[in-house]
Amino acid sequence: MSTQHSKAAKEFLKDQQYAHWHDATFWAVRSKRDNMAYGLDEWEQLREKASAIKRHTITHLDEYLDQFATNAEKNGVEVHWAKDAEEFNEIVYGILKNHDVKKMVKSKSMLTEECEMNPYLESKGIEVVETDLGERIIQLKGQKPSHIVMPAIHLNHDDVGELFEEKGISNEKGNHDPTYLTYRARLSLRNEFLTADAGMTGANFGIAETGDIVVCTNEGNADMSTSCPKLHIAAIGLEKVIPNYDCLAVFQRMLCRAGTGQPTTTYTSHFRKARPTAHHMHIILVDNGRSEWIANPEHWESLKCIRCGSCMNTCPVYRRSGGYSYSYFIPGPIGINLGMLRDPQAHSGNVSACTLCNSCQTVCPVKVNLGDQIYLWRQQLDDFGTANPEKKLMCRAMSAVYGNESLYNLGTHLAHWANYIPSPLMNCSLNPWAEGHKMMQFPKKPFHEMIKGKVNSEK
Repeated sequence: MSTQHSKAAKEFLKDQQYAHWHDATFWAVRSKRDNMAYGLDEWEQLREKASAIKRHTITHLDEYLDQFATNAEKNGVEVHWAKDAEEFNEIVYGILKNHDVKKMVKSKSMLTEECEMNPYLESKGIEVVETDLGERIIQLKGQKPSHIVMPAIHLNHDDVGELFEEKGISNEKGNHDPTYLTYRARLSLRNEFLTADAGMTGANFGIAETGDIVVCTNEGNADMSTSCPKLHIAAIGLEKVIPNYDCLAVFQRMLCRAGTGQPTTTYTSHFRKARPTAHHMHIILVDNGRSEWIANPEHWESLKCIRCGSCMNTCPVYRRSGGYSYSYFIPGPIGINLGMLRDPQAHSGNVSACTLCNSCQTVCPVKVNLGDQIYLWRQQLDDFGTANPEKKLMCRAMSAVYGNESLYNLGTHLAHWANYIPSPLMNCSLNPWAEGHKMMQFPKKPFHEMIKGKVNSEK
């Protein structure tokens, strides 16, 4: 289990051209984020404010959830509570069954991915159509998202063009122009919107003071999913609730800047009650482990995450290994932590996918201590029974060396003799360092001796 990520990353890196493209693509998004952040003199103050809001809300979540549910019900919305993924799926199916729904269009929602809602509903005979373009592409391809904001970023326009031809969405063979493909997707989805019996959205935020949910998109698909069908179901994790619109203003300024390098999303849609012609709106508040995570003193801060994806865009490991190298459905630094909270035995292989450079928590708009948490998870691997035996042996050996001054000095004095070992013997499969690296040249004098010599000469 501990080598799961490294093995998957090795497969990803077989296509070096694609790996370089993947790395450059996300670094470009990170650079756009930097331009947006540096354009606001108050950016760091906003980060501090956003972190404080999240900290306050999560530590008073019972009060704000009660306020949110009460105000939503005053607006005529039916509010449901789901303790886990199974209950969430059953509630959704019950609502759809009561309204005789055969087809549901769905806006992007990582919560429904978490609960594996789509296959559950499809097993019950209900057609679920993803309407976010990236989500629709990977749904047609039978894949999971490789990024939480840009789920189909691992595919190029030729991949999409061939897929659309196969599925009958495109009628011009060989025309893989992105504008044309987007046009064909729009025509296909418009028909789905018009023939759906229900629409589902996630929620970026829930406003306790008013009972609103707020959905941020660049395509307007959430609005179409709620304006055409007569039934609207919104799925929201408990941690997405915030106190009021003043707090929303802070997050709205940061979410898109951090995630995609835009000043704001094209659409920021507020849903407070069912439309007069729609008749029905349901909100499902989902726990699915969150109550337990809040009680974890070392890792509760993961619940501050607003799902902007900026930690993935900056992560040197994610950029060079791809989203499918991770065992949890959310990849990157936040996915490592959430996966460990979900099931440390199943997902501990991901904790090695981190250089501890802390770039993730440097860019995080709500100051989640992502790198610090990953470090703490690593210290617990032995307790989970998932520590890598080779690494444990190496650590014992290094402890013996670093704990013995004579042994350490001997090792550093003799290290340069390794330079004389023939390259084929050093740069081979028996030396893990040789994979992706050329063996370093050891200096004839160890660093501490060079420093002592320099200090003595200056005296």
